Amino acid sequence: LHKRLDLRRWQAFVRNAKRLRPGDRIDFGAGVFAIAEARDEEGGFSLAFEGEEPVEVLLERAGRMPLPPYIAGKRAADERDRADYQTMFAEKDGAVAAPTAALHFTPELVMALAETGIATERVTLHVGAGTFLPVKAENTVDHKMHAEWGSISEDVAARLNAVRARGGRAIAVGTTSLRVLESAADDEGRIHPWTGETRIFITPGYRFRAIDGLMTNFHLPRSTLFMLVSALMGLERMQAAYSHAIAHGYRFYSYGDASLLLP
Repeated sequence: LHKRLDLRRWQAFVRNAKRLRPGDRIDFGAGVFAIAEARDEEGGFSLAFEGEEPVEVLLERAGRMPLPPYIAGKRAADERDRADYQTMFAEKDGAVAAPTAALHFTPELVMALAETGIATERVTLHVGAGTFLPVKAENTVDHKMHAEWGSISEDVAARLNAVRARGGRAIAVGTTSLRVLESAADDEGRIHPWTGETRIFITPGYRFRAIDGLMTNFHLPRSTLFMLVSALMGLERMQAAYSHAIAHGYRFYSYGDASLLLP
């Protein structure tokens, strides 16, 4: 449902969902209506859309590009955002936001990397609404991660395993890629073909199995993503990196600066 609703409308919908009851009829505008069915344990609802049109058609009609709230709060989405807030790797519908570390990449950059012997592989993880939720629990054990759907093909898994077997490194571009790779890896670090939902929550103390480094943007405090990078690099080192970034005017979030983290 929410993959193409702008975030202000989606956040309002989530707030209102607390007051929704099974059987309520929701008007999304543009002639799109849905009936609230059952509430899940995370507070969301499954919806039954009215009519015979595919839900993808309804989303295109009633939805807008889901820009991050710190952008959407200042201006409405426009046609240029459809290109700007999209990575060159995008192929499948399903995410509520762009995996922003990949926004740094262009075809020219990928070609330059290939010329130095650095290959690029593609995996899929649909960024979910939980990405935008801060951790409110005092103990991370009590925090419930939202499920996100991902997929790794047999060919990609085989090539990644071969690179690492001969002493190469697998560098995840973004926490999204890292999470799906770690979800597909066994205890020996071998990546398997994989399709399904993951709720993996990576915090300090986690033993990484599938990756040897990470390229990522600078993230919000108290977020699951900052916890992930702290698990990879150590909390003290990441706090020092963030202090440096703040002191030197680095840009954070979706169109922000990137860091290459090599533990």
